[in-house]
Amino acid sequence: MTDLKSITMTCSLKPGEARTDTRPLNFGLFRRLFSYARPYAAKRNALFVMVILRSIQLPALAWTAGAIINGPIAHGDLRGLAWGIAGFLGLALSTQITMHFRHRLALELGEAVVHDLRRDLFRHLMHQTMSFYSRVRLGSIISRFTSDAEAVRIGVQSVLFVSLVNLGTMIIASVLMCWYSPILFAILLAMLPVLWLMNRRFRTRLSVAYRQVQESLSRVTATVTESVRGVRVTQSFVRQNVNAGLFRDLVIDHSGYNLRVAEAESVFLPMMELNGQFFLAVLILVGGYRVVNADAGVDLGGLIQFILLSGNVFGPIQSLSNMYSQALVSMAGAERVFKFLDMPPDWTDAPDAVAPDALRGRVEFEAVSFAYKPGRPILRNISFTAEPGQTIALVGHTGSGKTTMINLIAKFYLPGEGRILVDGRDIRELSGAALRRQLGIVLQQNFLFTGTVLENIRFGRPEAGEAEALDAVRRLDCLDLLAGLPDGLATRVGEEGTSLSAGQRQLICFARAMLADPRILILDEATSAVDALTEARLRKALFKLLAGRTNFIVAHRLSTIRQANLVLVMDGGRIIERGTHRHLLKLNGIYANLHHQFMLAHQI
Repeated sequence: MTDLKSITMTCSLKPGEARTDTRPLNFGLFRRLFSYARPYAAKRNALFVMVILRSIQLPALAWTAGAIINGPIAHGDLRGLAWGIAGFLGLALSTQITMHFRHRLALELGEAVVHDLRRDLFRHLMHQTMSFYSRVRLGSIISRFTSDAEAVRIGVQSVLFVSLVNLGTMIIASVLMCWYSPILFAILLAMLPVLWLMNRRFRTRLSVAYRQVQESLSRVTATVTESVRGVRVTQSFVRQNVNAGLFRDLVIDHSGYNLRVAEAESVFLPMMELNGQFFLAVLILVGGYRVVNADAGVDLGGLIQFILLSGNVFGPIQSLSNMYSQALVSMAGAERVFKFLDMPPDWTDAPDAVAPDALRGRVEFEAVSFAYKPGRPILRNISFTAEPGQTIALVGHTGSGKTTMINLIAKFYLPGEGRILVDGRDIRELSGAALRRQLGIVLQQNFLFTGTVLENIRFGRPEAGEAEALDAVRRLDCLDLLAGLPDGLATRVGEEGTSLSAGQRQLICFARAMLADPRILILDEATSAVDALTEARLRKALFKLLAGRTNFIVAHRLSTIRQANLVLVMDGGRIIERGTHRHLLKLNGIYANLHHQFMLAHQI
């Protein structure tokens, strides 16, 4: 973990993390968001009906109350008053029924839209190339599914439909007010330029503030995720207090952005409310003057009715101000979500990519060069051929390019120069998914998913039965090691397999690869987490299982590659020696020196 400035710059400048635009509202973005409601057209249309009904009912309540005051009460008609109250209560009941369904349908539609949005986010995430995961922090990805998705939910459930109800209420109330008294309504219209100027003054300020809040929250989430994953390292180097201090700075930074929002809202919202109160005062003054002077068309009951209707104009204005703030939050989240969805993979399979039914396993590198970053090559002019059934060992110091080579074989990356041929066909012409279905990969980082041991073994072949999984474990000669777990293969493993030993996790990964029965098997430092005794048990079974497959073994323990058909010694991204184990020992070169060091270290 670095200092606050570095964290901030990293999060701000990562691809996919570019700052959002500063437009207050982007209605094109909202249109795209609500395109997710198309599969739920019936629910969406019913919701719009509820919105229209609610928009009519609220002004109707105010009009009815005014009519009762101006009619039966003003004329002392008790019978009419009773009927008027009954009608008012019936209308009020229907209003609440409408509100119930409007609220319920909005919640259901919001949940459906966010569900589909998260589905698309996850699908898009799973189709990103490996280079994406090396660029974007895990916490930033998680924030798209959590805080940003929840911000989008607010936009769907509340912002649009509540705003439409408020706007509809204002329009209908305005029509009724204008019909009753154009002069008093003109006073209302005179207030609109003031409201427009206030909104223009604050909307840009609030827009920027809400976007800054979303971005700073993403940094907090990314740092928490990173800290949890690296807690062992943190405690090993006694960095708890240092990291806590750095995180405190991030939280202070996030709190500062929230305070800016609160500061802007604390000025904007009271000013909106003050304008409503000021209008009411002017309305009472002008209307009261006309009533006192008995101006035509205005009486006390009518003035009361007009004032009640005015509540259906200024009340929604307050609500719309709050909705505007929520709309900014929602749009900030939607911008980040859609920018992620619009981020294309660095490369995709060709439209006419071939999906071979079965591979023979011939792999050929032809003058392959590769760089993760332009100008910094990792592999330089690599050429070799692996025939079906052969075992190719990759040996060399850390950073020599061994893991990069197997990443290219698995089509996690594409070569920058040269070609990689599988069964004589350029790997670019092959479907990546079809190719990997015939690959078995055991990596140095033996990742397990939350679930049982059996479920993790069957990960590559979910359709395989328990008997087949047990047979794969038995063929590895490690059934007793896994059967000795508390619940055998039904033992549940923690996140990333933390409840198991490193050796047990490695054995499960071996079994997972063996059950998949691949044509090409890749072992990347696959025995690095297995103790010497367990490795000795595995070696005989492992070599038996390698038979008939094309195998690529990356290993520091040279004892695992003595029977390899071809050993490639890597250094600086180049193959500097090649041959069998015995041939390379006779050369007395780099490999012989590595083997000598290995022998001394293990006292063999």
